[in-house]
Amino acid sequence: MSSDRVHRHRPTSRKIIINSIHQHEKFCSNEISTCKYSVFTFLPRFLLEQFRRYNNVFFLIIALLQQIPDVSPTGRYTTAGPFLIILFISALKEIFEDVKRKRLDIKVNNFTTLVLRNGRWEEMPWKDVTVGEILKIDNNHLIPADLIILSSSEANSMAYIETSNLDGETNLKIRQALPETSELTNISKINEFRGEIECELPSKHVNNFTGTIHFQYNNISKPLSVNQLLLRGAALKNTKWVIGVTVYTGHDAKLLMNSRTAPLKRSYIDSMTNNRIIVLFFILICLAAASTLGAWIYGLNLQNAWYLGMIGKNSLFWDFITFFILYNNLIPISLQVTLEIVRFFQAAYINNDIDMYYQDTDTPAIARTSNLNEELGQVKYIMSDKTGTLTRNVMKFKKLYVGGKSYGDDISEEFNDQSVLVDIENNIKEAEIIKEAFLIMASCHTVVPEMNEYNDNSITYQAASPDELALVKGAANMKFIFKKRMAKTIEIELLENNETFEILNVLEFNSDRKRMGVIVKNNQGHLKLYIKGADAVIIPRLSKNTPKNDLDNLNSHLNEYANKGYRTLCFAKKDLDEVYYNTWKNKFHEASISLENRQEKLDEVADEIESNLTLVGVSAIEDKLQEGVPDTIASLLEAKIKIWILTGDKKETAVNIAQSSALFSMNSNILILSGKTYDETSRCLHEINQKVDEFKKNDMKFSLVVDGTCLHNIITGECRTEFLNLALQCETVVCCRMSPMQKSDVVELIQSRCNHVLAVGDGANDVAMIQSANVGVGISGAEGLQAASASDYSIGQFRFLKKLILVHGAWNYNRSVKVILYSFYKNICLYLIELWFALYSAFSGQTLFERWTIALFNVLFTFWPPVILGLFDRPVSENQLINNPYLYKGLQKISFSNLQFYTWIVMSILHSIILYWMSYGFLYNPVVWENGRSGGWLMLGNSCYTFVVVTVCLKALIECDSWTWIIVIFSFGSIYVWFAFFFLYSLVWPYISFGADMSGHFWFMISSPTFWCAMILIPLTTLIPDITLKCIKFIISPSMCDFAKIQDKTGDRLIIYPLEQQFDQHSSVSYRQQTEHINFNGVQGEPHYSTNESNEKTFLKNNPNSSPTYGTYIPSSVLTSDGGYVNFACEDNDAK
Repeated sequence: MSSDRVHRHRPTSRKIIINSIHQHEKFCSNEISTCKYSVFTFLPRFLLEQFRRYNNVFFLIIALLQQIPDVSPTGRYTTAGPFLIILFISALKEIFEDVKRKRLDIKVNNFTTLVLRNGRWEEMPWKDVTVGEILKIDNNHLIPADLIILSSSEANSMAYIETSNLDGETNLKIRQALPETSELTNISKINEFRGEIECELPSKHVNNFTGTIHFQYNNISKPLSVNQLLLRGAALKNTKWVIGVTVYTGHDAKLLMNSRTAPLKRSYIDSMTNNRIIVLFFILICLAAASTLGAWIYGLNLQNAWYLGMIGKNSLFWDFITFFILYNNLIPISLQVTLEIVRFFQAAYINNDIDMYYQDTDTPAIARTSNLNEELGQVKYIMSDKTGTLTRNVMKFKKLYVGGKSYGDDISEEFNDQSVLVDIENNIKEAEIIKEAFLIMASCHTVVPEMNEYNDNSITYQAASPDELALVKGAANMKFIFKKRMAKTIEIELLENNETFEILNVLEFNSDRKRMGVIVKNNQGHLKLYIKGADAVIIPRLSKNTPKNDLDNLNSHLNEYANKGYRTLCFAKKDLDEVYYNTWKNKFHEASISLENRQEKLDEVADEIESNLTLVGVSAIEDKLQEGVPDTIASLLEAKIKIWILTGDKKETAVNIAQSSALFSMNSNILILSGKTYDETSRCLHEINQKVDEFKKNDMKFSLVVDGTCLHNIITGECRTEFLNLALQCETVVCCRMSPMQKSDVVELIQSRCNHVLAVGDGANDVAMIQSANVGVGISGAEGLQAASASDYSIGQFRFLKKLILVHGAWNYNRSVKVILYSFYKNICLYLIELWFALYSAFSGQTLFERWTIALFNVLFTFWPPVILGLFDRPVSENQLINNPYLYKGLQKISFSNLQFYTWIVMSILHSIILYWMSYGFLYNPVVWENGRSGGWLMLGNSCYTFVVVTVCLKALIECDSWTWIIVIFSFGSIYVWFAFFFLYSLVWPYISFGADMSGHFWFMISSPTFWCAMILIPLTTLIPDITLKCIKFIISPSMCDFAKIQDKTGDRLIIYPLEQQFDQHSSVSYRQQTEHINFNGVQGEPHYSTNESNEKTFLKNNPNSSPTYGTYIPSSVLTSDGGYVNFACEDNDAK
């Protein structure tokens, strides 16, 4: 009952008294805080964050168990000490980052602005601004809160703002006050003004706002929309000042509501590592249990050995805890820190890669997260947007079909067909409809013109949409010049005669409507609706009296333009009767002031008037491919990465772009899946599957094209699995007419089968897709920075994806896997020796190694080798990865497989056996010095420990694919650090009451010839199996990467193809030039190749004077076996 009452009284809107600090309710302060912690919340929140990781929980338990008296064989602080150091370092990192955020918050909160208080403008800090107060913002100043504009210094109370801080768009946007408040320009009028604003509750939608302003002096209400909203963080431009009333402050502002952390993504390698740690945990339990059993058995046999004290009298439980603590270091405590360091610097490599710097826009590559670096090396699917991602998003108006004639050509950069003006001057029959077409281009838009102060004839257009800008410029080239925009009117120069049009209503564009309309009144008083939009929404709204011949010509030109890769827009108009319009206008006004479901009501009212339209024409806009797109796609396809295009454009345009970008291979059959209903889609899918079976039998390639309507039927219906099975078999898939959420749905559909999906896009409509993918890549382009800001990695051009994935991705994956496997290896190698020693110590829990050497093994003596492996090792050179993309797939196969993991585990066990028993054999007879002392168990322990350090450091060199002086120095330097530590540690006691057992042992060890002999023989003997296995593998079954390494050393060019593509001249990899082959021995003639388990052939090419060319775009048509598209559009089949 109480919950119902709370729900009933929950406010649905916000009421604000204008020009008053006393409001109906208390609103959020304008002081902001982006800090993650406070003084009181830091410790609990930090600890909660850290102990979400299983390995931290594990080491906390070990540290607590060590505090139990007489249980821990390794001392009380050997785990707690390093663990606290790691936590301390993590805490310092968090504090450092939070202090930076706090300082920035203080700086922002103390920015000043002009606030109307006590009847005058007072300069106040941002943090003191409250809801309902009236502010004055000067030119080039940032806006401190979300405001409703009341007036400005410009004519018609217009203001220009730049929202680059919000969405990355640098073009100016226009905001305009209501005519009823535009006279509030002096302080006396503002002081007298009274009213109330009722608006929606705070939301994060920056492009939507619903509100109503109520005037007290005449008791009328007017709608408020996003056109009157000035957003916090935006900058006022080209406007002397603006006056507005505050509606949202602080964290209620749309900017702050959008300041949310991106969804947490976890790399596949992290998940696999956790699984491996769980395996090691169960091995640890088994070892502890076996050792407990051994202790129990020895206890039974030694019950009468009174001189051994308590042996045999401990309980099985406490024995198990003792061995659990003894073997706990099988799980490396430093692994997480090592990975964080490696990933941090790997991200720095990406950020500083000059090859991925786009000079035209001063845009470097940016890694916004570092925990997905290795995920770039496991990509199997790329979901790519088209416009602005594959194309430049620089629109050029190329052609216009109007009056039964197509104007323009495919060659000129800009539309400049003078026959348009000739036909108008000659007053041909279609002259009026031609004028209407260019008038729609010049009036139906949101472009803002700016006159050049030094040249009255020069106009600069500010446009949020590249399409609109192209159309307005195209109209201007034909003397339909858009010159001025005022509060309710626009001025257009029509064939050198200025004419003013009154804008009565604007039917705004959105992704659901896919069209925009304006209702205008010309100088003669005629009312007209001008509308432009996608053909899919315009054609159904045309008058039923439209001649069939006109529709056929329209569709013919739509297909012609789309097949050339042009973006198309349909133009239509409607003459309005004044009586009808007045009735409709009242409905529109009621919808516009509604606070609930305003957009839906406006769309419904707009749909009512957008009917029985008269066809005007069709425009064609060119959006060229970015530089290097075909080359990049060819390389990614050769790397066995499947690429899908997800676009909102129509089918023909999307297919043409896929052809131009080398996504469709020349011999690929294109299957078109469509259906307006679920039944049609299901039947169509069944027919395609039958055709696919024939293609597979004949070893033919095929690709799929599907539209948004059909995809909606698939995702919401029962044929998801059938469609997914089909799509995963296709060479590539093109999805057209896609909404933003459908893009995300497709990504999630693929992820249900494969968790290695990368999404790349450049616009706000790609954000959902980017955030859903395992890796999101944003392109900083003409559509702003929203996609880049929401991404994991951002780049300036699509072509940089090639190096990001094939080089950085492959390297990072291989390096990170080596770091993880090596960390497991070195811990097992050392700490399993305690098990072998337990066989000779009656399972008493006695440690072979001194407790602090055990604790510092990971954090000091063997810390650097895995870090250096993760930063400097190069499994294959950059040139090889670029020239031979198929190596990318080869590196995936050999990195983190189960076979690879268990091979390392077996080798680490073998090494521990060799290291212990050879050390035991060498030092079986204890060394006795002149003073009569012998080294005892610590001589064995310290010597064995030294051999382990030497072995694991040399192992790092063996596993390193490319030796550099840095790797060699740090590997041998780690050995030196152990000797330096041992030297100092053996001198500490008795000066400090610490390490008494180790006193003098450094000299005992290094003065023994036996030790030095063992130090040479034991590590070499231990590593012989590794070297032998590597040699045998290389001789019997060399991988592509092995051949690439040989090529790097010999200098011969190496071209690698999978067997099934080697002699396929029509595949995407056929872009590589065919040159003569030579064999390994350098004898010219037939190609020499090696066939391994992957059915790959490796060719060496000797062409030192030229680099391999590949991916070069060759214009071609996609032909099927019957010379055309394979089309399974069910509605068309039914019509036939």
